[in-house]
Amino acid sequence: MTVVATPVVNRNADPSAANPIADQMARLGRAARAAAEVLAQAPTDLKNGALMAAAEAIRSAGTTILTANRQDVAAARERKLAAPLVERLILDERRLEAMATSLRDIAALPDPIGTILARWQRPNGLDISRVRVPLGVIGIIYESRPNVTADAGGLCLKAGNACILRGGSESFLSSTAIARALAEGLESAGLPATAIQLVPTADRAAVGILLTMTDSIDVIIPRGGRSLIERVTAESRIPVIKHLDGLCHVYVDGAADPVKARAVTLNAKMRRTSVCGAAETLLVDRRAAETLPLLVADLLAAGCEVRGCPETQATDPRVKPATAADWDTEYLDAIMSVRVVNGVADAIAHINRHGSHHTDSIVTEDTATAEAFLAGVDSGIVLLNASTQFADGGEFGMGAEIGISTGKLHARGPVGAEQLTSYKYVVRGNGQVRP
Repeated sequence: MTVVATPVVNRNADPSAANPIADQMARLGRAARAAAEVLAQAPTDLKNGALMAAAEAIRSAGTTILTANRQDVAAARERKLAAPLVERLILDERRLEAMATSLRDIAALPDPIGTILARWQRPNGLDISRVRVPLGVIGIIYESRPNVTADAGGLCLKAGNACILRGGSESFLSSTAIARALAEGLESAGLPATAIQLVPTADRAAVGILLTMTDSIDVIIPRGGRSLIERVTAESRIPVIKHLDGLCHVYVDGAADPVKARAVTLNAKMRRTSVCGAAETLLVDRRAAETLPLLVADLLAAGCEVRGCPETQATDPRVKPATAADWDTEYLDAIMSVRVVNGVADAIAHINRHGSHHTDSIVTEDTATAEAFLAGVDSGIVLLNASTQFADGGEFGMGAEIGISTGKLHARGPVGAEQLTSYKYVVRGNGQVRP
């Protein structure tokens, strides 16, 4: 794996220096392409062995990783990064063990490579099959969360892809320590350490170069805030699988069970407010007028600021008036906007207009209403009587995820190992020629 021995966070690197960033990136690209050719043919047990070894290496390097993380967190607080970004950055023993567990879970998944998706025979005797294959080399750009280093590297490896990872400058030291553990796993299994490479500089120029490496990289996956996604979408010359804002909703229908509604709403907002699956807007059917004050009281009691429409404000003097901007805001904080709507059609219209096509949930006991919502909401994930915080590849049984894709091409929803593949057609004949 290409990682500098003693990483230095250089946010103002001079492109004219003796070792220019462009040369660094070109070397990463060539190494990744060579590694991808090896991984594409690697047997399942070899890939799984590397994943298991990487999990153990992360556990063994726990002290080193947590020390690096404390340095990153201290620097982030000194730079006065927003509290949600700092919360995403922090690692502890529990989160470290979760990383190792995710790698073991990925190893336990079926290998998607070589799966025959369809097979048929033509009248002329040609045997045609559609077979799952790796994408090749994946460039992944992400912010804040150092655990993405392990999840992304592990999923790419399982799917037979090499990857070039570019984490945020705020998590540079943490990601570097994690990347070393992944390299140990690869090397111990006899696979190229360069199959998972971390960009060894925090200079923003590296991102611009990464987005133009069409000879080396097949797909770009950005995971982060709107500014990152917009930059990647505008500058990339490589196909992009986007992970956009998590402007998620909970709709409490007039036929909702109040107990379920209160539990789902509170969990969707307050379990972890900084994750992309946290609900930002609560929509309440006017027919659920008796439940509305209870929902508002639960949120306020949990320390959540509530911004509401006039009807919501009338339930409690502590509710602040919602502005037009609130319906389009991803707070990533203990803030929730609440609006009363006229039934499921009104809720669907609000979500499709203001949401980010990420994750949205309905709470109802009415089957027809539920099906109307699940069919009508244009999001990557829609749920019935469940918290939006289940928007997670691990919770979907994927072991982990690189992100939640909000686009519609290639992958949508949680992006796991299977979503990091393409397919090719294998045609077997017996001397057929076309007339």
